[in-house]
Amino acid sequence: MDQNDLGTDIEKVLVTEAQIKHRLMELASDIDRDYHDREILLVGVLKGAVMVMADLARALHNPVRMDWMAVSSYGSGTKSSGVVRILKDLDTDLKDQHVLIVEDIIDSGLTLSWLLSNLRSRGAASVEVCTLLRKPEALKVDLDVRYVGFDVPNEFVIGYGLDYAEKYRNVPFVATLAPHVYR
Repeated sequence: MDQNDLGTDIEKVLVTEAQIKHRLMELASDIDRDYHDREILLVGVLKGAVMVMADLARALHNPVRMDWMAVSSYGSGTKSSGVVRILKDLDTDLKDQHVLIVEDIIDSGLTLSWLLSNLRSRGAASVEVCTLLRKPEALKVDLDVRYVGFDVPNEFVIGYGLDYAEKYRNVPFVATLAPHVYR
């Protein structure tokens, strides 16, 4: 899928496919360096982090294990609902594990704050975060995020795993939608 396939749905491309690939390689290098002597468990947050997790894992040189968790604070709208629900829990026991949460985007930070607390309470040796995107202007809680791909404006974005009403996840770049799409 490319921008031509989307017709008038895209208002503006914020991060290109090439920029994403380059930045994920840089993040993988940092993670390899920081975890060179420890095995890490990548915990992907479904559904949005699928693309980020797959490409990040392939870029890492150290062996990793992977698991998935689905939590939701979004409906079909463009704003967080603030209510966190576990839709799919981890299959892995986190006791003494070095966990790296892989996120697509940090918006208000409320869901991630809850997730960090939840995973730390399970006895993990460490819990850190890697996110492709962060919206600094939208943050409602103070979060220590170790690996950040890009800071983006406080606008609703789609692509590279991010959706609007379950569409646009397979767009290989990050963009804003034209207003006519979600009115």
